[in-house]
Amino acid sequence: MNRIMTNICSDNLTKSRDFYTKLFHFDVNYDSDWFVHLISKNKKLELGIVSRTNDIVPKEFQKNPQGFYVTFVVDNVDEIFETAISEKFEIISEPTDTFYGQRRLLLKDPNGALVDISSPIKDFEF
Repeated sequence: MNRIMTNICSDNLTKSRDFYTKLFHFDVNYDSDWFVHLISKNKKLELGIVSRTNDIVPKEFQKNPQGFYVTFVVDNVDEIFETAISEKFEIISEPTDTFYGQRRLLLKDPNGALVDISSPIKDFEF
């Protein structure tokens, strides 16, 4: 395998682009009226945002997301939480410590997708 990239279908490319760039500091590598390509500062991570009703998205997949979520592992979930508050992003669950050693924040992106943002809890042991 050479590469894996998640693409999120969106009804509003600008809102989606701003959500992911403000939270995770992605660079916008390509921006058009049907597709936005985001890439991390270190060029190792990519996220695509495609217009939900574009012809490249099969009709049966042009629905609101359900049954999946995207996880981003970051150094400090509480910093992301502060950004989410200041940007008035939809918070599903504030940061909490989990039984499996992660501090976890849940947000809803502008397209209705569940976004899990987690940080390892320092010195956690099972």
